[in-house]
Amino acid sequence: MPNDTVKTILARWSCRAFTGEMPSGEDLRTVAGAAVAAPSGMNRQPWRVVVVKNKALIGEMEAEGMRVLASLADKSAYERIRSRGGRLFYNAPCMIVVPVPSAGTPQLDCGILTENIAIAAASLGIDSLICGLAGFCFAGEKSEGFKSRLGFPEGYEFGIAVLLGHAAGPGRPHEPDMGKISFVE
Repeated sequence: MPNDTVKTILARWSCRAFTGEMPSGEDLRTVAGAAVAAPSGMNRQPWRVVVVKNKALIGEMEAEGMRVLASLADKSAYERIRSRGGRLFYNAPCMIVVPVPSAGTPQLDCGILTENIAIAAASLGIDSLICGLAGFCFAGEKSEGFKSRLGFPEGYEFGIAVLLGHAAGPGRPHEPDMGKISFVE
């Protein structure tokens, strides 16, 4: 019988339709605290955690991300988002943006931190979506402005984002492929 942590991991799903209702400040502080409690190589903690609750700023970032996606030669990601309602951030009222140093290799540490965010949020009844596509907000002409407004330190770039809020409808976790597990004795 799995414990509460394993049950939370197995029940978590990627929400792509949020109500727009903001999670409580206390819950967001708890999630951010769980994020920075993530392990990192040699305890370097190469990240910053920016909790964005400003809906207007999120809207500006969404518009820029969609503009950049629409400008790409490969329109598949843009078309997929449009087919799901045309919202890059799916009406999420909050997002955590994780800036990381542009030098070095912080991607693995960033991934561990991101999982802490998603699991902590799920444990508090907050739905989430790990959103790499938010990187397109930082790929266009407004990149430096967004980095400044979000307080990115000098030499930091977008690492990942996690959308947070409450689901507009029911969801379910993906079906894990248990065939990808092997044991070597």
